[in-house]
Amino acid sequence: MDQPNSSDNRYRTVLCVPPEHPCLPGHFPGQPLVPGVVLLEQVAIALRSWRNQRLARVVEAKFVAPLYPGEQAELELGEQAGRIRFAISRDSQLLARGVVEGQA
Repeated sequence: MDQPNSSDNRYRTVLCVPPEHPCLPGHFPGQPLVPGVVLLEQVAIALRSWRNQRLARVVEAKFVAPLYPGEQAELELGEQAGRIRFAISRDSQLLARGVVEGQA
């Protein structure tokens, strides 16, 4: 993760999963892509950094486009109506979005 940019209602950071990450050889051989669970792990890390909360529950998550190893993406968390929403994008293309709950 890169240096975060945060406020009370919004948190942004840049993420990049290196090509040597241990999850990649099996996901998928010859044409690896970053698994959704690794993206959710990045959401959990960002939530801890922003609110000092652990990820308690993934309410909803939708993965709409792949992130490839070594590519940079922007992760944004925001609070809206008491819910934590996340979005992961690359060059303005949405890769994943959803809603999570944190717990102190």
